[in-house]
Amino acid sequence: MKIRTKKDRRERIRLRQRKRISGTAERPRMAIFRSVAHIYAQVIDDMSGRTVASASSTEPSLEKVFSGTARGGNKAGAEALGKVIADRLKEKGISRVVFDRGGNLYHGRIRAVAESARAAGLEF
Repeated sequence: MKIRTKKDRRERIRLRQRKRISGTAERPRMAIFRSVAHIYAQVIDDMSGRTVASASSTEPSLEKVFSGTARGGNKAGAEALGKVIADRLKEKGISRVVFDRGGNLYHGRIRAVAESARAAGLEF
């Protein structure tokens, strides 16, 4: 795979990470995807192939969380999303996850999601 664009580079890093990262029932994988305007978090049990929990900045139920300056495209919104996904996992009795940054750098919104999830009680 030749790297011609930033997207190619990110995809190559993502595939390299996925060789090493896998989610189980006890410790599922928390995958983060970010677009320009939104951010998404999904917790996946790779052994059974099912999604345990998910949260997104596009969900209508999270409009009250994304009030004021917080929105999907900034760090404040990413922090709110990290807290929401951590709360949903705690309700299901999951406290440990494997973090999958999806080929993105551990910086900015990706880091904000991780740190706010840790602050809300998740263990990486």
